[in-house]
Amino acid sequence: MRQSVRRTMARRERSADQLRPVRIRTDVVKTSLASALILQGRTQVLVTANVESKVPRFLQGSERGWVTAEYDMLPGSTADRKRRQRWGQPDGRLLEIGRLVGRSLRAAVELEKLTGCTVRVDCDVLEADGGTRAAAVTAGSVALALALRRLAGELPSAAQAMRWQVAAVSVGLVEGRPTLDLDYALDLQADVDLNVVMTERGKLVEVQGSAEGEPFSVSVLQRLLALARRGIGRLVQVQRNALHR
Repeated sequence: MRQSVRRTMARRERSADQLRPVRIRTDVVKTSLASALILQGRTQVLVTANVESKVPRFLQGSERGWVTAEYDMLPGSTADRKRRQRWGQPDGRLLEIGRLVGRSLRAAVELEKLTGCTVRVDCDVLEADGGTRAAAVTAGSVALALALRRLAGELPSAAQAMRWQVAAVSVGLVEGRPTLDLDYALDLQADVDLNVVMTERGKLVEVQGSAEGEPFSVSVLQRLLALARRGIGRLVQVQRNALHR
């Protein structure tokens, strides 16, 4: 009940075109090459990035490196305990989100400049209040950029591998109004729910979405994408601030 009240209050404190408060802290995990913790409203996602001197089998003998990601949720990240994954019992949703994050991050990198290397990005949700996959992409891009900077000491071409930042945000149609950055309570109300990934230049990387009830028009989609683009522009500024500290 208390969580419900807090979420309702938080929703009323911002307009439909505002992001939740967002912060990104870097290098919070000293044992990893790079790390980034994103706090977006009540949602918290910790991302680490590390490098291996090998590539997947399908890239062996090529001149390309690789970037891959995994996504998971801590048992206490949700109000109802999230069961841990067990060997032989993969969670399809978590696998799908990890693939989304991996695709998004590869769109930011020139893989030819990472020959022989794989960057592994691990995203762990510490607290979930909506928008966790989008937050994982946004923080993952920061962790990846830091990892590539540090890899440049051993592989000089890695310094130029990151082409641009990518970021993601959720948007939806709530009570007929395009709404940015859906928390859990807003997500439950949304008639349309989209997750949008873009580059810092405003180009689309991926759009995932659906109507939760009535089908929606192309004009509604365009309004939601325009709102997402504005939100991602603000997220990119948060990323830049984190990278230049």
